[in-house]
Amino acid sequence: MNRDEIRARITDIGILPAIRTSSREDAAYAVEAVSSGGIPIVEITLTVPGAIELIAELRRTRPDILAGAGTVLTTQDARQCLDAGALFLSSPGFDREIVDLAAGRNAAVIPGALTPTEVTLAWKSGADFVKIYPCAPVGGASYIRALRRPFPQVPLIASGGVNQHTAGDFIQAGAVALGIGGELIPRDAIERRQTDRIHELARRFLHMVKNARRHPNGA
Repeated sequence: MNRDEIRARITDIGILPAIRTSSREDAAYAVEAVSSGGIPIVEITLTVPGAIELIAELRRTRPDILAGAGTVLTTQDARQCLDAGALFLSSPGFDREIVDLAAGRNAAVIPGALTPTEVTLAWKSGADFVKIYPCAPVGGASYIRALRRPFPQVPLIASGGVNQHTAGDFIQAGAVALGIGGELIPRDAIERRQTDRIHELARRFLHMVKNARRHPNGA
């Protein structure tokens, strides 16, 4: 899958599930639960023990899942993730070297940004998306809407504070996709192996994205 296809898949589905667990086994379960629930995209955060090995395993055994790495903070981590086959790299902040590494390997890259200056730097560097993080503390959907006015050409991903009450608002405000962690894949649901619960949450969030896109003005 090339960079354009990765970008198109993320945009089409509109949800970027962040897998953040305390064990590789729990992470593997979360991947299976959310993907079988209809969201075949996973961001394995590097805080997960054995995250890079899990990404490599997913690339070998589950080519149907768009597997990438999250919380990528150093160029060394970026190289290891790309060597493991990560199809995209996501970071909470902006690092030009990480953006360049991903672009050179035909992987999508999603740097984090918050201020207009950071959005400008990230987009000019060649990012595929710019992740606005953390969204909720700085105004939520209204902040995304404010950023869209000067940056209509920049595909923004809303992350940090996205839940069932705010998901539709973020999309209607102009976010092309949502970064969602525990609200989509709750820790206790993972620990208790509540697959049906995760499936229901996936279904709800997918519906929210689809409905908000259909009614961008909230009609």
